[in-house]
Amino acid sequence: MADTFKRAGIIGKYADPTVGATLKVLADYLAARQIEVMLDEATAEVWTGHGLNVANRETLGQECDLAIVVGGDGTLLNAARSLAPFDIALVGVNQGHLGFLTDVSPAEMEEKLSEILAGQYNEDERFLLHCTVLRDGEHINESVALNDVVVHKWDVARMLETETYVNGHFLNNLRSDGLIVSTPTGSTAYALSGGGPILQPCLNAIVLVPICPHTMSNRPIVVDGGNIIEIIVRGSGHSHAQVTCDGQINFGLMAGDRVRVRKAEHKVRLIHPVDHDHFHILRNKLNWG
Repeated sequence: MADTFKRAGIIGKYADPTVGATLKVLADYLAARQIEVMLDEATAEVWTGHGLNVANRETLGQECDLAIVVGGDGTLLNAARSLAPFDIALVGVNQGHLGFLTDVSPAEMEEKLSEILAGQYNEDERFLLHCTVLRDGEHINESVALNDVVVHKWDVARMLETETYVNGHFLNNLRSDGLIVSTPTGSTAYALSGGGPILQPCLNAIVLVPICPHTMSNRPIVVDGGNIIEIIVRGSGHSHAQVTCDGQINFGLMAGDRVRVRKAEHKVRLIHPVDHDHFHILRNKLNWG
């Protein structure tokens, strides 16, 4: 029998008041089921008059055993990064676009949540990537990503030169628009548009996908998830490059900087309805027929 949940945190799409109607239905539903509710403080700023207890992300992670995310995959990515250290389960209600991660529709929200609250659900763990930027041997920035870490050019129409190592072993020199380092979860995101393969979410693997490489023989490569990936930005002086995590966190890079990527310490617990089928989602979202 799967765990049942007693206290739920609600996280809505950032700065989007249009999710208010769904949030109200959700809050009323949970109250009727005698589930204690806490509202994320950023969501409370745009959804006023709710009458719910408001908490920051850390408190929500410490005190809730379930987080219900109402928005798109971007909203769930943000929630996952902040809540992973607290071992809290996440379920997504899709009000975005593709919705590979937020797989419950608003129309079936109450039905699916009834099953989940009764302990009838599937759970899978997804690993995150931990990204560290080193400059002259010093750690100057770090972050985590559920989808991908991307080293890429910006602000100039010129190729980026990088050097990549896998567990200390030289992989290649690359002249391109950048390099995507993706988890299996992120293989249906930016990596897919760059020509990378779709990986089953349960795989312990990392995929490296070059972005518009100058040499056409530079192809995506899949490596074991336990590897440490290091990307060195080449060139002289100021580099028009940056590293981006999940398309949401950006940090400027200089020539000589090293971007080190490895599996993060904590994993994300995703909750799905019992009829969840990853391959059905692929067929539906990608119009495979």
